[in-house]
Amino acid sequence: MAKILVADDEEVLRMLITDTLEDEGHEIENAANGNEALKKMQSENYDLVILDNMMPGKTGIEVAQSLSEDWKQKCPIIMLTAKTQQSDIEETKKAGIAYYRAKPFSPAQLIILVEDILDA
Repeated sequence: MAKILVADDEEVLRMLITDTLEDEGHEIENAANGNEALKKMQSENYDLVILDNMMPGKTGIEVAQSLSEDWKQKCPIIMLTAKTQQSDIEETKKAGIAYYRAKPFSPAQLIILVEDILDA
């Protein structure tokens, strides 16, 4: 079981991801915007973080840029976003986010990605 933070401003999507990952036995915490996500990431320990890019407050990219390289090495981040241009993918990598998935996504594919990351 892993402790995972899901940060997305779309409540329905947050609940879908939460329910999907809780069914796999993971402990999930939620954040509805970038500022809330960053505050939780700075005060809690997570095994994995799933970030949306387009959130109120700080974007997912800005959240990642606010974290130390050491933090990002200890806790992998998945960027789950509707921004799918090549420049968006490059910006994600520059921010130190190793994993990128476009919305819409398959919950089954998300489970596979999460388990692959956690097993690495």
